[in-house]
Amino acid sequence: MVELYDPFDPAVHQDPYPVYEVLRERCPLYRAENSNTWVLSRYSDVEAALLDVGTYSSARGIFPTRSAVDMTELFLPMMIMMDPPRHTEMRSLVSRVFTARRIAGLAATVHEAADELVEPFADLAGCDFVQDFAGPLPAMVIADLLGVPRSDRDQFRIWSSTLVQANPLLDMAGPGLAAAASLYDYFAEFLTDRRRRPREDLISALVQAEVNGERLTEEELLGFCLLLLVAGHETTTNLLGNSAVVLAEHPEARRRMAEDATLIAPAVEELLRYDSPVQGLSRTLTREVRLHGQTMIEGATVLLLFGSANRDERAFPSADVFDIDRKPDHQVAFGRGIHFCLGAALARMEAAAALATILRRWPDWDVDLAAATRLRSGPVRGYASIPITWTRTPVDASARGNR
Repeated sequence: MVELYDPFDPAVHQDPYPVYEVLRERCPLYRAENSNTWVLSRYSDVEAALLDVGTYSSARGIFPTRSAVDMTELFLPMMIMMDPPRHTEMRSLVSRVFTARRIAGLAATVHEAADELVEPFADLAGCDFVQDFAGPLPAMVIADLLGVPRSDRDQFRIWSSTLVQANPLLDMAGPGLAAAASLYDYFAEFLTDRRRRPREDLISALVQAEVNGERLTEEELLGFCLLLLVAGHETTTNLLGNSAVVLAEHPEARRRMAEDATLIAPAVEELLRYDSPVQGLSRTLTREVRLHGQTMIEGATVLLLFGSANRDERAFPSADVFDIDRKPDHQVAFGRGIHFCLGAALARMEAAAALATILRRWPDWDVDLAAATRLRSGPVRGYASIPITWTRTPVDASARGNR
C-alpha cells in the first residue's frame, strides 16, 4: 500500500511540505503503517504533546524506526531520551556549565573559524557548501567547546561527519555506529585526562559539576558528549545548508541581509521555521490517548512533526512564504518545554556568524540543486552536498550593520 506519509520516503525528503499540508487538513492524526508510528502535524497538537511529558515519553527513543530496536540499547544514556525525574536532575546539572556566558564567549571563535574555512575559496567562484563549510564549521566549534586538541580535530571531524550523515537505525552494522563507538573510546580517554588535569573547557566543568552532591556518571558523561556532538553538529550543519538554498531562492531577502547585518539574527529565526533542520521527533505514549476521533494505545509511537507545525497557517499566516520581517517567536524547530534544545543559543549564534561571513564576502550566490545530495536520515532535513557558486562583489562594510 502506498502511504500518504512515510518519514523514510526519498520523495518526502525532497519536499515534504505539500504532504504536510494534506496531513494537517485531512489527517491531523495519521497512522504511518510502514514506520509503525502515529503522526501529528498541526501546530496546536505538536505543541501540546511537547508540553505533556507525562503522556508523551522520550525514554524509549526519539526517532521513528521501521525495526523493533530500542534506541536506548544503541547509545549510552542521553538526557534527550530521559523523562523526569532523572531528566530534571541531569539537565539541572548540565545547565550549570552549558551557560549563556560560555556560549557567548565562543562568538569570536565562530567568526574566526568561519573566516578560516572560506579563505581557501577567496579566489574561486564556488565550492561544496556542506562539505567545505557548513559541515566543518560546527565540528570545529564543538571541538573547541569540548576542549578537543587541535591535533585531533581532523579525526574528530571525520567521526562526527560519519555519525551525523549516517542513520544507525536503518543500518545496524553501518559506519554510523562504528563512528559512535570510536567517539565513545576517544571521550573515555578524554574524561580520564580531564579528571587528572582539569582545564578551562566544557568537559572539565562537566566532570566536576555537582547537584545535591551528585555528579554525572561515566556513562552519562559519555552520552552527553555524543549528544552535544550530534545535536550541535547536525542541527547547525543542516540549518546552514538549508539556509544557503532558501536564500538562493530569495535573492531580495539575501541582499537586504548583506546590506544590513542587523537583519541576520531575525532571518535565522525565520529560516528555522521555514525549513526546520529537524522535521520531527518521536515520543512513546504512557497511556491511551483519543484524538481527532481515533484512539492511540499505551506504548504507541507518535511522531511530532515540527516541520509541519512550523508551516501551519493556524499558527503562522502565509506560512509557505519566506519572510525575514516575520517574528516567528513561537516556532518549534528546537522543540518546546523541558526538552527544548539545550544548544539552541549556540546553533543560532553559529548560524548568524556563518551567514554574516558568507554575506560579507559573497552577497550573491546560486546553488545547483540538480547536483545536490539530500540526507536520507528519517525526519532530519538537510543536505550531504550542495554545489554553490558566487559572484565576488562584496558589500561595502560601511553599508552594513555591526557584525
